[in-house]
Amino acid sequence: MSKAIIVKLVLVLGAALWLAGAPTTLLAEQQFYPKDGFVTWDRENLAGGVGTLAGKFSFTRNDAKEEFVIKEIGWLTLPPGASVGLHKHEDNEDAFIIVSGKGLFTDSDGTKTEVGEGDVTIARPGDSHALENIGTEDLIFIAVLAKR
Repeated sequence: MSKAIIVKLVLVLGAALWLAGAPTTLLAEQQFYPKDGFVTWDRENLAGGVGTLAGKFSFTRNDAKEEFVIKEIGWLTLPPGASVGLHKHEDNEDAFIIVSGKGLFTDSDGTKTEVGEGDVTIARPGDSHALENIGTEDLIFIAVLAKR
């Protein structure tokens, strides 16, 4: 991954934390999550989608403390033809930061937008979203789930 992409990802994550109103001590117990310690959480046909969403998570919503704003951070992979189905976020926000590949993002209004490396999508409370891999290579993205 290029240095420019890494810088973009850090800036986007920092902005997401700031927008979410995250305290500076958000991860007081642990502030560094080495990739070799990530938890695997693969899901089949997620939200009515197709295929496997392969996930490696620093931590999941099942592990996050109630007072934490960020509930989950995952490095996700959708193989060609796979998708996450259209689903609504009632009381949380879900941001996707596209690392590589080619996808088709669907928003609450049903508008479909092609996404690729460096693009960011977000579903806020009340929004719906879906993501499909429309390319010939894996669609890799970082997902950040937040809830006040």
